[in-house]
Amino acid sequence: MRKVRDYDAELRALGDKARALKAKRVEQLGQLVAATGADALDAETLAGVLLDAIGSKDASAKEAWRAKGASFFQRRGRKGGGATAIDGSGAATEPGGDATGGSGGTANG
Repeated sequence: MRKVRDYDAELRALGDKARALKAKRVEQLGQLVAATGADALDAETLAGVLLDAIGSKDASAKEAWRAKGASFFQRRGRKGGGATAIDGSGAATEPGGDATGGSGGTANG
């Protein structure tokens, strides 16, 4: 006899998993803002900077930003001690770790 599937339960489980993944991503983005020192900026300034970056058509500027970000993550990885650095794969520092350790306490201007 064929086993009956509970589609409602499977759908709820998928919804729960999607919410958990979204919450994890939001947490990681917050950690990234704190780790770079961008949390020193007010929300409007930070939003403006991000919108300018998204709207930029300058490929050389985007490549320079990418290289600077990659360098930042490599430095964080060496300084991180037991914590894993935030990287492009979506992995983040462990909760409760020092999120501002690699920023030097200054905002990037």
